[in-house]
Amino acid sequence: MSQDLLYDVTGRVATITLNRPDKRNALNASLVASCRAALDEAAADDRVRVVVLAAAGKVFSAGADLAALEAMQTASALDNLADSQRLAELFARIYLHPKPVIARVHGHALAGGCGLAAVCDVAVAAEPARFGFTEVRIGFVPAIVMVFVRRKLGEAAARDLLLRGHLIPAREAARIGLITRCVAEDELDAVVGQTAEEIASQTSASAVRLTKQMLAQMPGMGLQEALAYAVQMNAFARGTEDCQAGIAAFLQDTLPPWRRPEETRGPSGHTAS
Repeated sequence: MSQDLLYDVTGRVATITLNRPDKRNALNASLVASCRAALDEAAADDRVRVVVLAAAGKVFSAGADLAALEAMQTASALDNLADSQRLAELFARIYLHPKPVIARVHGHALAGGCGLAAVCDVAVAAEPARFGFTEVRIGFVPAIVMVFVRRKLGEAAARDLLLRGHLIPAREAARIGLITRCVAEDELDAVVGQTAEEIASQTSASAVRLTKQMLAQMPGMGLQEALAYAVQMNAFARGTEDCQAGIAAFLQDTLPPWRRPEETRGPSGHTAS
């Protein structure tokens, strides 16, 4: 990873911090690659249950690095295709990540930066933050983020944001479902921390992973296909170690393994032998 990104694991939470404040955390090739590497590291770390995506400086992210985009204008079509593919893979890595990803949005999230926040499982924003897909105002197209925004918003709200390219306040972003929650600026860290801790301490890792997988796969399915898929996942989940342990704990009026004190759990959340 480069100095453009900070990675830290505290307890069961991995924090990925965009660290280009002088460039408003604009996404260039180096930062995109570092983000992907950090997400992969968090996915492979059994200690980590939740990932927080944050940013340094006054702005969450201004989206694509326009200086880098200008330089790519003289590159070949294949080079531009590869560069676009790497950005798409970053968004997909967040959306398909096996662990919940929480966006901590303290400042403006614009264009691809708005997409970064929107693609996270949970996005909590400070009230002063603004959101918008401003690409059309500079002659660009919000192509990659559109894939995820259309899954998240109704068509009317998506068209309003993507075609006008205007900014909306955090409270409006929460109202239409672009983000999860808008909070007072001085409450942001507490709310993000509480949300991360709740997921890490109260939920089963395997159940959350399977639920995320289903949420990603089902939108493109027809009714019958979705029901058949749900039946398969329901039957599969019954055989998982976490489901069996959770049901047994409930019936015995005890805590499931992932809710027991840290010293009694192994790295996967199950009771150590």
